[in-house]
Amino acid sequence: MGDQKSRVNVHSALTQVSSRPSASAETYPLTRLDHAMGHHTIHVIFYYEKSPFGSFDMDPIRVTLSEVLSSYPPVTGRLTRDDAGNWAVKCNDAGVRVLRARVGITLDEWLRSADGNEERDLTVWEDMPEIPNTWSPFRIQLNDFEGGGVAIGLSCTHMHGDLTSLILLFKAFSEAHHGQAITFPPFFKPPAPPDRKFSVNNSKSTSYLEAKLQKQTPSVKMSTATFKFSDSVVKQCLSEIHDKCPDASPFDLLAALFWIRVVHLKGPKHDDHTHSLSLCVDFRRLLQEPLPYGYFGNALNFSLLSLNEEEMDCSMLGRVAELVHCHVSGLKEEEFWATLHWLDLQKEEGGKYAPPFAMYGPEFTCVSMEHMIIGDQPVMYSMNFDSAKPVHVSCHVGNAEGEGLILVMPSAEAGLARTVMVTLPEEETAKLCEDQSILRLKPTMLLRSI
Repeated sequence: MGDQKSRVNVHSALTQVSSRPSASAETYPLTRLDHAMGHHTIHVIFYYEKSPFGSFDMDPIRVTLSEVLSSYPPVTGRLTRDDAGNWAVKCNDAGVRVLRARVGITLDEWLRSADGNEERDLTVWEDMPEIPNTWSPFRIQLNDFEGGGVAIGLSCTHMHGDLTSLILLFKAFSEAHHGQAITFPPFFKPPAPPDRKFSVNNSKSTSYLEAKLQKQTPSVKMSTATFKFSDSVVKQCLSEIHDKCPDASPFDLLAALFWIRVVHLKGPKHDDHTHSLSLCVDFRRLLQEPLPYGYFGNALNFSLLSLNEEEMDCSMLGRVAELVHCHVSGLKEEEFWATLHWLDLQKEEGGKYAPPFAMYGPEFTCVSMEHMIIGDQPVMYSMNFDSAKPVHVSCHVGNAEGEGLILVMPSAEAGLARTVMVTLPEEETAKLCEDQSILRLKPTMLLRSI
């Protein structure tokens, strides 16, 4: 949570249990995909210009939180091992850790002056202990800024769920605050493969995961910057590439733009003239029998798009956007099931899942959050507390390694506006923030680690 120089001072902590304890004997086994994500943590921070809870008295907040936690037994549970040595969540209502912190500046000053690494202090970053049976995997940190602003940071292990799961947990909290029904009720039953076999031999996703196991990721100091692009600018850019990619989404455009610019600043390759982008997309709605939007767990697919140097030419944004679009839109559910089957094949003797490895990296990785827009409204900006909505939302993935990570997310402006969070080796982040091809789009830059 930061060192002594941190402007974030955590001054209290408590454990919050649910209002209706679940049966202590109930357990939820974590899936093979959950186990594969065990190398990572996830963190989401919701910024409000004023306290979304009025006086911010902890008592009513705790009442609301305990009520919504009753619908999420795995959130208040603790990790345990089954007979094969795999992780499961024992729903013993041991509670969620809630921390309270004070930030010594205003919210506006923070967004202008804090860097991406300092932003980490607004959520809990804590490695899972070897014996986690009393350890709370879920943490909530309430941060009070000078002048009334508030940031609410949520964090958990990636084994328990993906960013969508964590965001919808917070949405349920906001709805409980108003006494409303949960829009996307939590669903804990993992997806069941159809009654047919899926070959791992012809799957691009499984070939990519197989290659990941063989790669070593060098340890370098990473930094983060946030770019906010307006609706009008994204609309104009999409019109400029319409001839090359008429169906391009804001994600296709921005993934292509940042990929091209990062390749440019990294310089030419000497051993391999192929440039690769790992694309991470949500699969809840892409299955033939879609998972409920409220599925609480991991529903992600990682696949690799590789282009040669000619295709990555800096003047071919529309062409690269088209290739990103075709790759993502061409993903079939067979890839998802083949990935799960491949993970099953990696089991050790006795049925224990293989150790987790870096899913975000070593290749440059781009995460799409387009599924977090329903209609034209960004779900992550719909958390309304006493008429206050978030002015900004940040998402982080812990232990993202290698060439870098970008997340293309909805923005508070809604429409085609997008927020792009970029994590790169430190000197590359500085160069990217001065890249004229990006600056011509007039982004608002926040939380720059330079």
